[in-house]
Amino acid sequence: MTISKPVFDRLGFGLWIGAFLVVLAMVLWSPDTRTVLLAYRYGSENLLAGRPLYDLQSEMGYLYAPAFAALYVPLLKLGPHLGGLLWHVLGFAVLTFAAVRQVRKLGGQELTWLLSFGLFLALPMALGAIRNGQSTILLAGASWLLTLSALEGRRAETFFWASLAIIAKPTAIIMLLLAGGLRPRLIPVLVLAVLFVLAIPYAFAPADYLNDQYRDFASMLTSMAVDKTSHFVAADFTAPFATAGMPIAESGATAVRFVVGLLALSIVLWFDRKLEQGTAGLAIFLTAAFYMCVFNPRVEPNTYAMIAVPAGLAIALLWREERGGVLASVLSTALFATGLSGVEQHVHDFLYPWFRPVSVAFIACSLIWWFWAKAREKVVNAGVANG
Repeated sequence: MTISKPVFDRLGFGLWIGAFLVVLAMVLWSPDTRTVLLAYRYGSENLLAGRPLYDLQSEMGYLYAPAFAALYVPLLKLGPHLGGLLWHVLGFAVLTFAAVRQVRKLGGQELTWLLSFGLFLALPMALGAIRNGQSTILLAGASWLLTLSALEGRRAETFFWASLAIIAKPTAIIMLLLAGGLRPRLIPVLVLAVLFVLAIPYAFAPADYLNDQYRDFASMLTSMAVDKTSHFVAADFTAPFATAGMPIAESGATAVRFVVGLLALSIVLWFDRKLEQGTAGLAIFLTAAFYMCVFNPRVEPNTYAMIAVPAGLAIALLWREERGGVLASVLSTALFATGLSGVEQHVHDFLYPWFRPVSVAFIACSLIWWFWAKAREKVVNAGVANG
């Protein structure tokens, strides 16, 4: 592959935009097919009518914070066609903007190719969640922009993206904890964002009603974390063991999540200190997205869309820095093929739910190791120069 004149200069970005336009056409043609927007509408309708948002006897239905129902109210008023269209545009635009901003911060040569090739590799894994209108896409973009804004100490931007990320999914609290660990002076801003999100629904419904909904929301989150009698099949790191007939006890899984969380925090602190700022932002968010996917007890196959674009850009950066090589070729193939694993029903049935956590762990750990090696190389070179 010739890096100076790569074939993906515009092809990858064109496919990214083209695939999204196809998704929009499908939304306009049939807004209630293959979508989670029905649950979003249900939440907003119940919020406005003062009906319960949560069914504590079911693991399905509306599973988001009350603020999400408030956010979706304007889109509900626009109807399923226009509202669904704008929702898809919102998530896609935020994620694409995050990728563009990240590439600009990486700097160097071949930025157009870097973005285009990275999006091309990410497309198969991200497209399913984009098509379904899942809030994972909005969560990924907002969390990424939160990371970049926090690293630069931009308070207003940090507040905005933190608020949007929490509204998209409660699991964004992991990103807020990470941002607070990286930039302690931003902790008041992050706390304010949480309080702001908690307060938003009170502009749409009575206080007594919302207090009850928050109690049910807390109960639902607790039950989802500990109740293993539901029909939900987790696709996190425990899935391969469960598929092999060796399920991990919940206490053991929780211990693993805690230990890996501490390890991930130490890694991102190292990246923040040792890598250049642009590269550090990508490495830090990739590590965080890996943890939020593989070690999230409520992860589904489409949740892995969160790591698709940062992994694609990281692989593209690996291609640029190393001028190709075996590792770049293997990771490119692995990411693209993992996204295609759900296309054919028989293949999907065979690989579900164990394959994606294994594949993504391999890809992410390889990229984290490469970023670690770059950081070590920088430290060694600096020591030689000072010596």
